[in-house]
Amino acid sequence: MRNNFRDTKDQHRINERIRVPEVRLVGDNVEQGIYPTKEALRIAEEKELDLVEISPTAVPPVCRIIDYQKFLYQQKKKQKEQKAKAVKIVVKEIRFGPQTDDHDYNFKLKHAKSFLEEGAKVKAYVFFKGRSILFKEQGEVLLLRFANDLEDYAKVEQLPVLEGKRMIIMLTPKKQGTPKKEQPSE
Repeated sequence: MRNNFRDTKDQHRINERIRVPEVRLVGDNVEQGIYPTKEALRIAEEKELDLVEISPTAVPPVCRIIDYQKFLYQQKKKQKEQKAKAVKIVVKEIRFGPQTDDHDYNFKLKHAKSFLEEGAKVKAYVFFKGRSILFKEQGEVLLLRFANDLEDYAKVEQLPVLEGKRMIIMLTPKKQGTPKKEQPSE
């Protein structure tokens, strides 16, 4: 029986830390049933494994005879896999000036289309320097034109809002692979 008590403070009680008169043993390598705790510890010691409390709230508590370090490793591995499967949302930013010309606008529009096709959100903003804050309406028109040009690729999540020296609009990609309505054939 091993006495590896580090990392066990908050997770599971093992071996001598289990202080109840009897436990329910479950698992593959043991005859299932209710045993006195000392008997369960002896069985674990014979197999050179740990007695681990799996469900402390049950009456009597449920324990399993396993290699505790291997058990912890498998739990961490499962958590990593779940984390990897979680959806990650990427936000790409596109910056305009209040008087962006057509060539720059089209260049940035092309980038925004590619970002949206990759599934990233797009945060487009007009940055006002110094006195250019006088052109707020021009900035808003530019952002609304931008959203309108991208309506096939994205939907507007947030309309243009002035935050400090920036006017921001948020665009979310439209769901990919939505079936188009077919025209009935005659």
